[in-house]
Amino acid sequence: MYFLVLTNLRPNTTEMRNLRIFILLFFLNNVLLGQSDQFRAFLDKKLPNNVSIEDGNTTAHFKNAYTLYIDQPIDHHNPSLGTFKQRVFLSHYDRKAPTLFVTEGYSARPRDYELSEILRSNQIIVEYRYNGKSAPDKMDYRYLTNDQAMMDLHHIRKIFGKIYKKKWISTGISKGGTTCLIYKSKYPDDVDATVSYVGPLPNAREDVRMDEMIVEKMKESACGKKIDDLQRFALQHDKEIIPKIDSLALADKITFNRVSTAKAMEYAILELTFSFLQMGYSCDDVPDNLTVNSVFAYLKEIVGFDFYCDQTIEYFEPAFYQFMTENGYYGFIHKPFEGLLDDLDRFDNEIFAPQGIDLEYDKDYMTRVRVFLHHFGNKVIYIQGGNDPWAACRFVPPSSRDALYIEKEGASHRLRIKGLDIDQQQEIYDALKRWLKVKIYPLPSE
Repeated sequence: MYFLVLTNLRPNTTEMRNLRIFILLFFLNNVLLGQSDQFRAFLDKKLPNNVSIEDGNTTAHFKNAYTLYIDQPIDHHNPSLGTFKQRVFLSHYDRKAPTLFVTEGYSARPRDYELSEILRSNQIIVEYRYNGKSAPDKMDYRYLTNDQAMMDLHHIRKIFGKIYKKKWISTGISKGGTTCLIYKSKYPDDVDATVSYVGPLPNAREDVRMDEMIVEKMKESACGKKIDDLQRFALQHDKEIIPKIDSLALADKITFNRVSTAKAMEYAILELTFSFLQMGYSCDDVPDNLTVNSVFAYLKEIVGFDFYCDQTIEYFEPAFYQFMTENGYYGFIHKPFEGLLDDLDRFDNEIFAPQGIDLEYDKDYMTRVRVFLHHFGNKVIYIQGGNDPWAACRFVPPSSRDALYIEKEGASHRLRIKGLDIDQQQEIYDALKRWLKVKIYPLPSE
């Protein structure tokens, strides 16, 4: 009946066109809903009984999206200690497609990674243990180790390996980039390729190579002296700036108990050059006219005084535990400002880690990762920004490895494949195609 009516309408009328679109969308919606229900039923059948699933919102090329909570042992070596729920975000495209395995270094959220577009892949994002909603009721930090986290990833890889049986690619950004390199060293057969974005491998708890790089880069910078002048101005006007931070705390309903607002101000001043280079800020934004208001506003924008408030410290405390005990970090460049610092008496980052527990640093942990990558780190892509202080802790593979190191001069910690030069992008596409034997979908030109 509908067909007869449609054939009697003029094919170029607006009504006809809109009706056809409506029918097509109605049909496609029902098909997709049917596919979604089918895949959800398939997941329920394949996943362990203790995995809970919630529907999510699909984006990009994905057909289905879910949030899953997977039981993990608090201690993989002693399961009797109990379990916690680890949050995982699954974006499904096709079981015949590759799978992108995202190893976050902190809490996680559902988002589309550019590699999933390049590979037209499925995507699994894993929240790091003890972060976000992936924390046990009791935060016993003895079990927050990289090795335990790698066993988490391996367990998840085994679960989803029964569903996705094509190529697997691990990736991560920043601490997540470090995580995927550690994962490669612990379970090299879990994935077919690894792409680490701006993932550092420090060689000390306070790796001085970053300090040295910052000092050199600021000497080269067109605004290095302006920033130094701004830092000194701020320290000389601390009595006027601190009340502004107090007012900020009241307005934003944040507290400064572990780190006072006076110390927060000095930390922010010392952190400024690191943040400026790390995030790639412009010299054009450094104020020419130094006033209490302009300096306060600039520090608030580039560093953020709220980074040192109790709420942010609590959020990042698990990460700082790892920075202090295994991963390594950086210190604060303070010697040029001796005589101007009134409140800080130590310049490491222990204050941001959990208090009252052992924070002994394992100086050999990252060395073992670097040794593995040197001798066995094949099918790994390392992406670094040339101006990012973390690049001082870069790992450059030897020519004997089938690996690719890409560094873009002048780029920051924000660097992604889409921000690389065309020839650098092509190197990555060629390597992935050679290693994975899959079709590559280049990112659109900007």
